[in-house]
Amino acid sequence: MSGTIRVERAGHVATVWIDNVAKRNALNQAMWIAVGDAFTALGEDTDLRCIVIRGAGTEAFGSGADIEEFSTVRADLQQARAFARHTHRAFHAVRDCPVPVLAAIRGACVGGGLELASFCDMRICTPDSRFGVPVGRLGAVLAYPELEGLVRLVGANGALEVLLEGRVVGAAEALAKGMVNRVVDAAAFDTEIEAAVQRICAGAPLSARWHKKFIAKLRSGQPLTEAELEEGYACFETEDYVIGYRTFLSKEKPSFVGR
Repeated sequence: MSGTIRVERAGHVATVWIDNVAKRNALNQAMWIAVGDAFTALGEDTDLRCIVIRGAGTEAFGSGADIEEFSTVRADLQQARAFARHTHRAFHAVRDCPVPVLAAIRGACVGGGLELASFCDMRICTPDSRFGVPVGRLGAVLAYPELEGLVRLVGANGALEVLLEGRVVGAAEALAKGMVNRVVDAAAFDTEIEAAVQRICAGAPLSARWHKKFIAKLRSGQPLTEAELEEGYACFETEDYVIGYRTFLSKEKPSFVGR
């Protein structure tokens, strides 16, 4: 079976590669399982400061699920439920990962590719990137866990537009709809991804993790507990806070330690 998920590590940064170039980085069942495994493991690494997820080659970030295997792994209701456990686990592993996750998007980002990207914290793409979820053409739907990421990106009305029309839109429209944070010229793409990673890594890692946690809580719509409100001040007892304000006063570059 073609396709693999590769993880590379360099210092405080991990890169997760969707590698199935022959099928424009379509994700088969084994790859969805590997995505969940990779992000579960990376989320437990306290030394990480940023994770980048990207597609191999230049034609696609991810072109969705591998439809060729549907007749064997999603042929009926029972198989579809079993398959969905793997995709939902992958989406939630990305969503719940405490480390900032950046999607570096070139080319096609459709179907499951867009669903996966929607659970990342940031999305940067090239002008030739394309976005959509034309699942209605397959007679299928996005279940609630799959809809979550799309709705949080473009809202309920935007998600209905994406799903009902089934259009695949270009980078400019995706930017206008809020699907991506910014569009970068292809020639400068890798440079900008690296710059964004370095900016994320330059910040206090505990601050980044707390901000992810706090924003996830606010998205949930659930009332805040006293303990959660109090956690908003925990940073003032960290070494990084002392490093931060002292280096600011001395006009030096901080070197945070994650404590």
